[in-house]
Amino acid sequence: MKIITTSSIVHLLLFAIISTATAGGIRPDSFTLSGIVGGYSFDGKQHLETGPVIGIRGGYNFTKYFGVEALFDFVPTESTQASQDVQVYRYGGDLLLHLLPDSRLVPYLAAGYGGITVDRENQGTLTKGIFDYGPGLKYFLTDDLALRADLRHLVFRDNETLSNYEYTVGVTYQFGGKQTATQPVTEPEPEPVVTPAPIPEPALEPVPAAEPTPEKMKYCVSLDIEFDINKADIRPQYNDEVAKVGDFMKKYPTTTAVIEGYTDEVGSDEYNLQLSQRRAESVVKSLVDNFGIDPSRLSAKGYGKASPIADNATDAGKQKNRHINAIIDCALDVKELAPPPERLCISLKVEYATDSAEIQPRYYGEVNKVGDYMKKYPTTTAVIEGHTDNIGGAEHNMKLSLQRAENVVNYLVENFGIERSRLFAKGYGATRRIAYNNTPEGRQKNRRINAVIDCVIKK
Repeated sequence: MKIITTSSIVHLLLFAIISTATAGGIRPDSFTLSGIVGGYSFDGKQHLETGPVIGIRGGYNFTKYFGVEALFDFVPTESTQASQDVQVYRYGGDLLLHLLPDSRLVPYLAAGYGGITVDRENQGTLTKGIFDYGPGLKYFLTDDLALRADLRHLVFRDNETLSNYEYTVGVTYQFGGKQTATQPVTEPEPEPVVTPAPIPEPALEPVPAAEPTPEKMKYCVSLDIEFDINKADIRPQYNDEVAKVGDFMKKYPTTTAVIEGYTDEVGSDEYNLQLSQRRAESVVKSLVDNFGIDPSRLSAKGYGKASPIADNATDAGKQKNRHINAIIDCALDVKELAPPPERLCISLKVEYATDSAEIQPRYYGEVNKVGDYMKKYPTTTAVIEGHTDNIGGAEHNMKLSLQRAENVVNYLVENFGIERSRLFAKGYGATRRIAYNNTPEGRQKNRRINAVIDCVIKK
């Protein structure tokens, strides 16, 4: 008889703990169906050869920690004392305790009771009650499909106590249950303590127009429009530049746009704000009059001499700073964008476990959007931005947000072959809020990953 040592069980459990990753897992209220194959070793006093075992399992998970499983096994074997075929049947049920239910690799313990029937050729059958216990592992390939491995010690009495061992591998299909993947990962509220009144959060700064949301990406276009000094009129030769926005918004009628105007540093701040506002409004008027875009889909914003993109010490630099940007909200699949814009900002709907930087498999599809886009347009580069809420220390949040961004970069390199030189990871911690952190909903909005993709446009 094969002996399964205690050290084998210990090594199996250690492997489970070391290999655990925060992905996949057990769903409460779910059902499972498994097929298994393996080997079955008998107590030497039974005088039966070790034989193959095939079986089926059907289970139900009350919670992500506790479940039950009904089982049926069949073992064809033969006697070690005579030329005699023997068929063994095992049936019953187990209670399951899942130790790391939210992981891709889920170790568990099982214990249960059932029956064993030994049918010896020409000798009739023997049926006894049998106890079983042992460890198991499930490795989730998807949210619904897992590989499994099990070891059971089976104990029963037939005039004396006998021990059998069963060791199997198989496939488990999980269906139904609560889809925890759609639930936002919220961080625990701090324990209430008697402390002085908290210092109110500073007022939110205006969210930049190019900041994406989970529902909409930002399609950013710079319009090469030169304005006469102190003028806001669009010269006819620049109608093709306005058409970049007009044609796109006509093609996609659900889009909206913010037209941003900028100036050089010549003149007072107040005058430049007014001038940049008039120039942005001129572009909006052209889009309405010449392309039939509904005014409700457009807004104009003048920023004056803020955020220069060139040195104002030269005439060429001043000309570059007198520019117009169009920030277009798109509820589109990135695959529809052809040709690519100069800049595309995407918010990836990736949620993380508390204090974790691992990307769970259910969110691979979000990251794949960036990988597919960058493979299609090999001149693109991207900055992957990680952001957190304000729970935890500032230094820790900076490191955590950078780790999350770096994991996205590593995923794109390893799974899409994107050259690492085209990708940059940046962690901002809690420094770029888009919502207040005093509610779970606000903190969830601030825990985000943005991909800012730049494309070299060949003109």
